[in-house]
Amino acid sequence: MVWYRFMPDMKILLLPAFLLMAFMASFGAGLWFSALNVKYRDFRYVVPFLVQLGLYISPVGFSSAIVPEQWRFLYFLNPMVGVIDGFRWALLGDAFPVNWHGYWLSAVLVALILASGVHYFRRTERNFADVV
Repeated sequence: MVWYRFMPDMKILLLPAFLLMAFMASFGAGLWFSALNVKYRDFRYVVPFLVQLGLYISPVGFSSAIVPEQWRFLYFLNPMVGVIDGFRWALLGDAFPVNWHGYWLSAVLVALILASGVHYFRRTERNFADVV
């Protein structure tokens, strides 16, 4: 940014919120995956497939603007859509492709993933020593 003399907008102040959402989603999913990996040994072979599937259904290589309007609600059920679009909006100045309702849906889903991941991990960690 200094090299190209690019001054970011005030939108960059919301970047920590999107970083926090990304952290919460990855932490919650990590808790789920680690607990399932201990309980079901073969689950470790499923994780790379799920990560690759997540790459294709998240707007990493494409813009969310290409998703038709009738599919946007279903598309925002992927919590990483709001996070990635938020990063693009805050850093690159792209137009936020949907209304803020989709972002809040993503935020609620991230909170649910984190809460359920913590709950499931805490419930199953009592048996980790017996299984391992």
